Amino acid sequence: MLRFLTFSLSLLSLSTGAQNPSKTPSKKHFWHSMETTATPAAVWKVWTQVDNWHTWDTGLRSATLKSDSFGLGTRGVITSLEGRKSKFKVVDYQEGQSYTFKTALPLGGLYVKRSWKEENGKTVFTHEVWFSGLTGGLFAKLLGNDFREMLPGVLEKVKEQAEAMP
Repeated sequence: MLRFLTFSLSLLSLSTGAQNPSKTPSKKHFWHSMETTATPAAVWKVWTQVDNWHTWDTGLRSATLKSDSFGLGTRGVITSLEGRKSKFKVVDYQEGQSYTFKTALPLGGLYVKRSWKEENGKTVFTHEVWFSGLTGGLFAKLLGNDFREMLPGVLEKVKEQAEAMP
């Protein structure tokens, strides 16, 4: 029994990848970046107005917070176009720089990280997605291609909204 438990814990630790995802794109971990003339503050404002996520995330019908503020530990609910509701929690938060939220999946998780950096006087912002856990590969196969294909359009809408801000 002890040998089985040790083996199971080893598998779990190898398969989660939650805090240290690979920096090589794969079916389980991918991202898209885009350059904008908008300020980092404008991109940040678009990203952190959760009630408006559906205006630029083409896979969402709605998103709501369970509190008045957005930061580490914030919880909320996202609703897909198909009406599936998923709870999320902000698991990493660097004010004005980046945040990561997690949506629980059976025996795994879906992580979304949004970050930006300045390059040559422009803002480069990135939307990163990874699946973790024992079922990460399965969910990547079921959902990953659609998410990956959506990213360029999603970032284009973020760019449009951020550049339209005064």
